[in-house]
Amino acid sequence: MKPAPFDYIRAESLDEALAALKQYGSDARIMAGGQSLLPMLNMRLAKPAVVVDVMRIAALASPAVEKGSLVAPAGMRQAAMLARPGLAAEVPLLSLALPWVGHVQTRARGTLCGSVAHADPSAEIPLCLVALKGSVRLRSAKRKRSVAAEDFFVGMMLTDKADDEMIEAIAFPTIRPGTGYAFAEVGRRHGDFAIAACAAVVEQGRMRLAVGGVGDRPLARDLGALDGSALDDALNAFAWELGAGDDVHATARFRRDLVRKLGRQVLEQAAERANRRDAA
Repeated sequence: MKPAPFDYIRAESLDEALAALKQYGSDARIMAGGQSLLPMLNMRLAKPAVVVDVMRIAALASPAVEKGSLVAPAGMRQAAMLARPGLAAEVPLLSLALPWVGHVQTRARGTLCGSVAHADPSAEIPLCLVALKGSVRLRSAKRKRSVAAEDFFVGMMLTDKADDEMIEAIAFPTIRPGTGYAFAEVGRRHGDFAIAACAAVVEQGRMRLAVGGVGDRPLARDLGALDGSALDDALNAFAWELGAGDDVHATARFRRDLVRKLGRQVLEQAAERANRRDAA
């Protein structure tokens, strides 16, 4: 199929992009990497009046470390972040998850903020953002605001972003001393959307597990310091809370089983890594 007709604006500045959003509102769509938007245009799942390309805006190209967070702007490609020297030492969880995002070809074009804007419940980047208690920085012609990742994703491909806003950047909290991180997912093939994905953050007295691909958005739970049957009970309760459903890829029961098994696996891995960092 071919997309419905639309106008194209190649924004040269952030102000130009924001002015277009102010003018067109819900009839405008931001395009960065285009890996999610272009298929939706071709299948006519999206029919904007205007597409605003922001990839030539220099201010949106380079990441920065600010007040304990690695900030990825709207133009930051996934491949560039994965190739960032020291990423594993800055945000280990993101370093572990990025190789699972699509394929080499899609990562070369796709952006981190684009994945967050698309808000697919199986996507790895939103999952990491929720697991780490990161934030989404939104901007319109009138205001700037920052939204906690857990509040930004509100449903299946639904977010708290207003029609006249764009995601200017996302912020991943950097590594904390004595903290371990782990990631695992199961899909039909590497690079496919996850049937279930789990991300864990463990530090002394605290375990946090985030799950994607099961509910209508990535969700996290703080579990305290649990082990043995207490951890099994907590994972089982969380698996049921996610509201898994059957589809062509997997049954709800299979997804719940993955949450229990992958959840324990990543929590144990993260705890082991946290212990090694404490010992060091």
